[in-house]
Amino acid sequence: MNLVELFRHQIDLQEIPAGQALFRKGDKGNFMYVLMSGTADIIVHDRVMETAEAGTLVGEMAIIDDNTRSATVVAKTDCKFLPIEHERFIFLVQQKPEFALHVMKVLTHRLRKTDTIV
Repeated sequence: MNLVELFRHQIDLQEIPAGQALFRKGDKGNFMYVLMSGTADIIVHDRVMETAEAGTLVGEMAIIDDNTRSATVVAKTDCKFLPIEHERFIFLVQQKPEFALHVMKVLTHRLRKTDTIV
């Protein structure tokens, strides 16, 4: 699923300069994000688990279970993120089942990758 294309008309983007964190492990998670441009590192226990590129979801776990962040996301280059609050997330899941499947695939991929490292 091409999330950059799906959200291409959105203007409420959050700009994060290179080297700055979008969020940190332990922060409250009120939003999930779509990385619309740039690259960002997803860090767990001081280890880069993934370098996200445009179209990548980040912060999905905290919005699903209303818990704190399990990872830190740091902009590797200047980035633009689209914030998605809980109500919008629920709407997307209801109106676009393929979006829900995409989120599940992202979660599964990250869990399997983490399992191979631990």
